[in-house]
Amino acid sequence: MIDVASFQSLRPHLFSVAYRMLGSASDAEDVVQDAWLRATSAPEDIASARAWLTTVVTRLCLDRLKSAQARREEYVGPWLPEPVPTAAFDSAEEKIERQESITMAFLVLLETLSPAERAAFLLREVFDSDYADVADVLDTTPAAARQLVHRAKTRLADGRPRFEVPPERQHEIVARFMEAIQEGDVSRLETYLAADVQFTADGGGKVAAARRPVLGAAAVSRLMITLWRQAAAAPDEWKVGIASINGESALVGHRRGALDTVFICSTDGERITGIRGVRNPDKLRWLAQRI
Repeated sequence: MIDVASFQSLRPHLFSVAYRMLGSASDAEDVVQDAWLRATSAPEDIASARAWLTTVVTRLCLDRLKSAQARREEYVGPWLPEPVPTAAFDSAEEKIERQESITMAFLVLLETLSPAERAAFLLREVFDSDYADVADVLDTTPAAARQLVHRAKTRLADGRPRFEVPPERQHEIVARFMEAIQEGDVSRLETYLAADVQFTADGGGKVAAARRPVLGAAAVSRLMITLWRQAAAAPDEWKVGIASINGESALVGHRRGALDTVFICSTDGERITGIRGVRNPDKLRWLAQRI
């Protein structure tokens, strides 16, 4: 059996594993809770509570991913992960090199992997497990685990973010971008956007949102100004600010006191390269309780 104190000390790590596996904070919390129920009947002679619980959490996530993939095939419009405040990952174990793996861009990339590849990659490359431990979690051999990681790294190589931008610089770029939106200055707005910037929105068919990505600085600029003008028509209803979400700066919009929209902005240190907007209220519920 694993006692309460030991489990609670490992909870941030277990949540980190589950969230990266599932792309859903609410599902990650459910998995961690399920792991606690199993921990109460853990063998007395386990060598490492951390390793045992990581195995339990990863296997529970693999089970969930099988059903989640079928649901996502029926999802209305683009699918994006649930946004999470960056502070949720600010534990002692979260090193700077791990910040990449919580960004929206990277989590979307992980969706291109099979569940086994995803688990192997995260355990090895993000959480520093050796191949023997990865193999044990996946009930395979170290050689097969190594091959899973290799395939995952190959698939992810072209799409991985190429820039590490300090949080202060991210905030500065997004703050100036927001000012340009409020001024309605299209030409100025375009200076803060990469020429090939992509805007993606996730409304899940439950609220208004673009069903297809919007491409290019000019098109994205026009869209952002249109959205702002719609909000500005009811100034007493809206409050917009900047917050750190999934390791990046984001525009966060509250309407009538309720969280309505989150636009997470990826930058290369000079311009915004991608905007991912989450509007599906189901995906904002967990975040709304924490910001």
